[in-house]
Amino acid sequence: MKRLTLLHFVIFTFLHCSLCFAQVFPSPNKQLRVELSQQGGLHFTLTDGFNQLIERAYIGMIIEANGTTIDVSKATIKGKPSVKTVREDITAPLYRQTHYATTYNQAVVRLSCGVDIEFRVFDEGVAYRFVTTAMKGDYKVLDERADIRFAEDYVSYLPFTTNERKPEAMAFQATYNVAPFTRQRDLLAFLPATVDCQSAKITMMESDLESYPGMFLKVSGKGVKAHFAKYPKTTDYYQWRKQQYVTSTEDYIALCTANRTFPWRIFALAHQDTEMLDNNMVYTLATPNRIGDTSWIRPGKVAWDWWNDWNITGVDFVAGINNATYKHYIDFASRYGLEYVILDEGWYLPSSGDLLTTIPEIDLPLLVEYAKTKNVRLILWCVFNCLDDNIDAICERYAAMGIAGFKVDFLDRNDQTAVEMAYRIADKCAHHHLLLDYHGVYAPTGINRTYPNIVNFEAVFGMEETKWTKNGEQDMPLYDVTFPYIRLQCGYTDFTPGGFRNATSKDFQPVNNNPMTMGTRCHQMAHYIVHESPLTMLADNPTIYEREAECTRFIATLPSQYESMRVIDGKMGEYIVTLRTDKAGNYYVGGETNWTARTIMLPLSFLPEGSWQAEMAIDGVNADHAATDYRIERQTVTSATNLSIHMASGGGFAIKITKQ
Repeated sequence: MKRLTLLHFVIFTFLHCSLCFAQVFPSPNKQLRVELSQQGGLHFTLTDGFNQLIERAYIGMIIEANGTTIDVSKATIKGKPSVKTVREDITAPLYRQTHYATTYNQAVVRLSCGVDIEFRVFDEGVAYRFVTTAMKGDYKVLDERADIRFAEDYVSYLPFTTNERKPEAMAFQATYNVAPFTRQRDLLAFLPATVDCQSAKITMMESDLESYPGMFLKVSGKGVKAHFAKYPKTTDYYQWRKQQYVTSTEDYIALCTANRTFPWRIFALAHQDTEMLDNNMVYTLATPNRIGDTSWIRPGKVAWDWWNDWNITGVDFVAGINNATYKHYIDFASRYGLEYVILDEGWYLPSSGDLLTTIPEIDLPLLVEYAKTKNVRLILWCVFNCLDDNIDAICERYAAMGIAGFKVDFLDRNDQTAVEMAYRIADKCAHHHLLLDYHGVYAPTGINRTYPNIVNFEAVFGMEETKWTKNGEQDMPLYDVTFPYIRLQCGYTDFTPGGFRNATSKDFQPVNNNPMTMGTRCHQMAHYIVHESPLTMLADNPTIYEREAECTRFIATLPSQYESMRVIDGKMGEYIVTLRTDKAGNYYVGGETNWTARTIMLPLSFLPEGSWQAEMAIDGVNADHAATDYRIERQTVTSATNLSIHMASGGGFAIKITKQ
């Protein structure tokens, strides 16, 4: 009787497992393991060595096609997955490293409903996406399921919407709320978001987001559930900027035609904080370059007007949005070797939405020709939908005039039609050799690989916030040593650094037309190395920069494009030290700290043999109470040199190392 019972148990277990179709997909180094199962609904687990990080991730889609509703999460697995190891050598123009190699194990799982699931398991994380294989004509995605349940009530770093009334409509710029899941806020959060699983950190991101809404997260128990903006049904305009906004929606999230791939859902993993920015999964998983030749795309630095409120002094004209002011900015850019000047909001009447008609005080052809004589080019600010509405005529006119590109602002959405607009603008501007800086936009999802003419994105709680943030409301130095670890995994960030009216925590006040920065002068200078930003603003005004010429020359001569980047020291939320190299073989090190002063030891063992010249911008001895205090030192160094560097409260440093 006992033998029969045991036999029944074995048979039952075998049949039970067979029906579950459990599949295991390891990473190339066997450290990570994804196990896909159907028991209780389609889901996977994620294990790192002996540590289970994701207890269960329930995934699926609900599709409506030809009057039939398909629930992917209830489909059965057909046969054995197609599994292979893939090695790629990737050329990445303007990216944090111009070339890199990657290896992953790919598994394609066929389901009975005409949808595949594709997994790619890297040593540094896992990604999955859905692929439709049996669709004809139009169909709707009613919803997508991603219910991620972690093994414990881990601490999470979540950036929440800043619009509680319309949570899907905002600029995707917020500081991180750091708390265990069960103590987080009941609001929508946007990507990227990080979870501290103790043995490793997982950052949730997405890639290849094309013609589909971006993912939001909502805390649920010991994890998060996905949320997506519905497809817009009707829209209207805010009259001040003619900015489009959604007034009503359909009952589905995406409208699709024929078979297609859907966005990648990424879980990037790092065992050390310094490894987080080694992750290239967003860029790797994106659709490769569609525009061909990229040699015309010129990275550079920008003399910028808006943050400093056009507030130049000591001149014989009234400063503002006029020809004389922009000639002054062009002259300043030329003197310091800056490649660009931006004409921000106001060069056309924002309420008109008409980019083809400038205000009377601006003569664009005259300014373009003047800038040309100074080896400077102009970039024009505009609102996303205002550019999109008349994009052919706008691109043709301004490309022919010699405008370099556009800073495109106030998308403030990531529904399907908003994402399609971002792709449409990128494609058309690439055709006319116009570069793009996407502002007021969701975080990068790899579109800069597909369209390398997009040379920056905002999606960060940037320097503009210091114009109106009251003392004590936000902690910028804390944010400055947190967001690079998380947000920069996605790609570029238009933080708009370079403010030279620097203040301690005690002294800081918001001043709109003469804005301050929280932290020291060298903290600001370090941004130009720590941040990934091929198009980088100099946010302060020419008057201040001319007065502080030594610091201005230092940041102006830093490269805008680097060959490699890695974080060599740091801890998220405390400090960061970043090493970069350029194509000439020079080295650059930038470091920042929170409001805690600290001294670090910086070994220069990364240097090749020989003698090198180090030029170092370091916090001055009085920087703790006079944040503008700095010193620039020069010394000969070798690979055996260890530099002891003190960072003041809210401080930092920036170092250039060149061959002697």
